[in-house]
Amino acid sequence: MQDPTPERDGSARPAEERRGVAASGASWIQRVFEEVRGSSQLSVAPAEPPPVTVLAVERYLAEAPPPPAAAPQYWYDVTIADGACQQRCYLAPHLNGLVQRAHLRAGARLRLTRCAYLYDEKRLHYGFLCLEGLERAGGAAAAAAAPRARRRPPPLRGEKKHYLPLWNNEDPYGDMWVAEKALAPVDVDVSKLTSLGQLEMTWRSRVHFQPLLVRVLHKSRLRYYGKPDKKVDMPYQAYFEVADGSGMMSMVLWNSLCPEWYKSMKVGTVLLLEQYAIKTSYPFKTQPTPGDSQMKRFATIEISLNVRDPPTKISIIPEEMVKPEWGLPEVKYRFITRSELDDLPNNHSCDVIGLVTFVGRAERARKREHGEDFWLYRWAHAIDGTSDQPFILELFATSQPDVFEHIHPMTYLVCTQMRVVRDITENPSRTIYLTTSNESQMFITGWHKGQPYTKDAKVKNFIQWTKTQSEAVQMKKTVVGGYYPFPRPPNNFLRYCKNNKVESILKAIGEMGREIEDLHYREHKRIAIQGIISAIRYISCSSAAEDVSGVEPAQKDDSQSVGSSAMSKEDCVHKEKNRNLQNKEVKSLLAGRCSPGEQHQHQVLLTKKSSVKRKITHRLCTDTEQGSASVIPVSSYTYFTRSARKKFSLNEFQHEDFVQDKNGQAVSESLQYCADQEGMRDIPETEETGRTCDSWQSDLWAKVKDKLMKYLHHSTVFPESIPRKFDYVHKDLLMQQYNLHAAVHQPKEYRSDKNINEFKSASGLGYYEVTVLGINHDVAIDVAFLPLFCPEDTHLFRIEDIQNDTLLSCMSCISACQQKASSNGGLHDMFPLSSEIIKAAMDLDGKHVVCILDVCHLGDDKVEVFLSKIYQTVEPDVLDPV
Repeated sequence: MQDPTPERDGSARPAEERRGVAASGASWIQRVFEEVRGSSQLSVAPAEPPPVTVLAVERYLAEAPPPPAAAPQYWYDVTIADGACQQRCYLAPHLNGLVQRAHLRAGARLRLTRCAYLYDEKRLHYGFLCLEGLERAGGAAAAAAAPRARRRPPPLRGEKKHYLPLWNNEDPYGDMWVAEKALAPVDVDVSKLTSLGQLEMTWRSRVHFQPLLVRVLHKSRLRYYGKPDKKVDMPYQAYFEVADGSGMMSMVLWNSLCPEWYKSMKVGTVLLLEQYAIKTSYPFKTQPTPGDSQMKRFATIEISLNVRDPPTKISIIPEEMVKPEWGLPEVKYRFITRSELDDLPNNHSCDVIGLVTFVGRAERARKREHGEDFWLYRWAHAIDGTSDQPFILELFATSQPDVFEHIHPMTYLVCTQMRVVRDITENPSRTIYLTTSNESQMFITGWHKGQPYTKDAKVKNFIQWTKTQSEAVQMKKTVVGGYYPFPRPPNNFLRYCKNNKVESILKAIGEMGREIEDLHYREHKRIAIQGIISAIRYISCSSAAEDVSGVEPAQKDDSQSVGSSAMSKEDCVHKEKNRNLQNKEVKSLLAGRCSPGEQHQHQVLLTKKSSVKRKITHRLCTDTEQGSASVIPVSSYTYFTRSARKKFSLNEFQHEDFVQDKNGQAVSESLQYCADQEGMRDIPETEETGRTCDSWQSDLWAKVKDKLMKYLHHSTVFPESIPRKFDYVHKDLLMQQYNLHAAVHQPKEYRSDKNINEFKSASGLGYYEVTVLGINHDVAIDVAFLPLFCPEDTHLFRIEDIQNDTLLSCMSCISACQQKASSNGGLHDMFPLSSEIIKAAMDLDGKHVVCILDVCHLGDDKVEVFLSKIYQTVEPDVLDPV
């Protein structure tokens, strides 16, 4: 498929990449490849291109252009297949946004509308296909990817030798990362060893050092320090804290040794080091908190392991060969229980173990404003039986993607080197949580065997507690994914400004479109805007809609283009008023349900004068005037009876490491009962769904809404925004939904026709659409407020977190009462805009407020915008800008 000439390393292109050359008549990709290379312009626009499947989207560091030109920091290679062959292609940089916003992803179907052939002028006979224009195609992805090369070739463009993970820089990615080093027999001559204490005293007078025998006590995440203008093959670094009988010292693993050794150097591993270097310690490195507070730390120097100068020799000593007379310290921990957490100070270091009851979706936070590097994180709750409150855990990626991507409810989670985060100026019991540090490690069921912490007393106590628990009771509390508004913004706006690190705190409402357009896939951001609360609409689902867990927005036609050039402003994710009405199915549904007059008079306008005797109407149609809500068409939903169950038990952890239970293979009756109670029984295949609306608007809004210069609509609540009840049988499907899109397409290893809407919602019955008018009365935006309330676990989403916010607190309390009533068999259509909500809204009528918005890009054109906090500018701590 490429020029069949040797690559930079002298080897020919892999046979997998040239598959189909012999049968070129059957391969459309091969014909296009030959056509474009033979073109005088080295560029073609294929006529009637058939759909191809994206097998992989892979990222690597770009090369810096000559100044003053600017270029993206990363490039992307895309592997496409047409059924007869597969081809790795370079993605033109002006299309990078398609990857960054998850339009172009592994498993997608697309059409190639323009491509070019690029020669590398610095190398002989070397070129590659460049994708310059793409459009989305319908249909399912290929059933299976073509066999991959045994060793992944280097990136197409530039001199880089490896790919990076697609969504962050901390995780190892690719087959160059050795999973486990083969252990060879090692002869340890104790008489030739030196100690860390001796090194600290004599290192300045030596060039060559005697061998070291040490145990790894702490391990950091990977650090990628590659820059476009730097020429380093493997710009990686990882810190370890190692110890012997004399004390503890830092050890640094550099560059190409990281892919070879990082995964094998685990906490507790014993290493024999030879031909290493000693350097002065980096003064700004993070420091883990040792489990043994009496251990001496040698902080002035560090051990440096390199592939050269000198070439380090590393040997791993199997634990069964470690002798007591070597005097190596054991790994010690600082486990705490949940009952002890409330008494710990901010930034205290600790280790925790718990049963996961909630895990959120994977999200990303930008490291630097306008940069292309992101932190990857997710939230989780875990209980240990010592308190009614759970551990609230902020889990950043720790270079353990196999663990991070498989954290799910009902697993035993161990997190080490966590840091306490608390704000003593707020309510301490409501703001305390734990966050990972640079040296944190995470382990779940399947990874506990052989870990040093299995000997810890508090870990054993936790295992004893789990034996007393009912699986059915705990399963009822489990929730996965969705919008999780934590930590809540502080009660004080000046404190919010202090905690916010961006240069400008307040954004103009008119800038929201650009802010949303610039978001990357699963990027979460908090934005503060000034405005006036001008209208509130409640959107509720009927009992039938509750069963399918939320509102499904009308989808755009899949055949529309995803761009042959950079996305224009008109194509960005903020839409015009009537974008949902472009769908013919929605139009036909509206025609059958509502008259033209009803479509324009859908909202009931409640003013101050009529608030006591207000008028409520119900509609089974969309709000076409605002154009931001969605319709649930009459659909068929298939529910599955579980005839076969996956093996599961709360004792899974203890079976693995602590207790051998001969009955561990059986599925408990309580789990079967619990699953059947979660809405998975056979029910009628077709149910009509509808929604009721109840609204209020201010006098000001009635006067200005038809004279706005710009009206942004971001109040749609997508299925991905709704927290769901966890279903262990469909665990893989749920985790795929709430993890990030994979870089490489993998055929589904599970069989399930379930849609995310079919999993029961864990939160309320509906949501609110809130209209915020700009303080200049010329721009407005619709945003959503999602009351979160979980009756089975009142600690998951707590109304107390917004008690000082009168309006949001009222809306949450009414929704909580409504859900309680419906779960007890009461009415589903209670009117949520109570007199309390109307009064709270009227108290803000005409007043300037600061609204804190939680914004997250969900992929494609889906961006959720939730109202999280309202600050009044007349409060003592907020200066009124007027």
